[in-house]
Amino acid sequence: MNYYICSYGGCGSKCLLNYLKGFGNVKHIHSKNPPDKLQYIGKEKNGEAYEEHFNGIEIPEDELKNYKVIYIYRNPIYAIYSRFLNPEHLKHIECDPSISLDDILHTKKDLYNISDFYKNYTSKNKKRNYKIVSVNYNIIHDNIDKLNHVLNINTTKKIEKIEKVRKINHYNELYTIYEPLINIMNKIDIAIV
Repeated sequence: MNYYICSYGGCGSKCLLNYLKGFGNVKHIHSKNPPDKLQYIGKEKNGEAYEEHFNGIEIPEDELKNYKVIYIYRNPIYAIYSRFLNPEHLKHIECDPSISLDDILHTKKDLYNISDFYKNYTSKNKKRNYKIVSVNYNIIHDNIDKLNHVLNINTTKKIEKIEKVRKINHYNELYTIYEPLINIMNKIDIAIV
């Protein structure tokens, strides 16, 4: 099986990647927009994309059964403090690398486009030729059996939780900006779209 783990970063995707390595090939993806037709990643099949982006070369229909696309997300405030303060990471998620946390706080807007990233992966799209399993990071460690069932993985192995404790400044100001998205995220643990 080939697992594509998609995220905007700071969501435990590396943790999930390490877990799934025992069950197949795993790729980490930061493309902001999932394609309608599933594609290879980076330089695969002579692609010319960044190593964590879809590369425009479609996977043949008869091979799709060998791919599972997983979108992992979490409260964007924790993700911001984990990864978004790095301009290089902003480029990887197709965001303007000059945007700073001060810009977000000053404008009181989601300039990182985390809401769009989330919607792109969790909205139903009838044109897509594959399903996306969306997973809320907050439930994954205590509910790995549920994810294993959805992914058709038969194991009693647990996922290792590795989380750095970070000081979160401006939580309340950021919460005001991201509250609508956080409320949507908190209603769903695992979904297939």
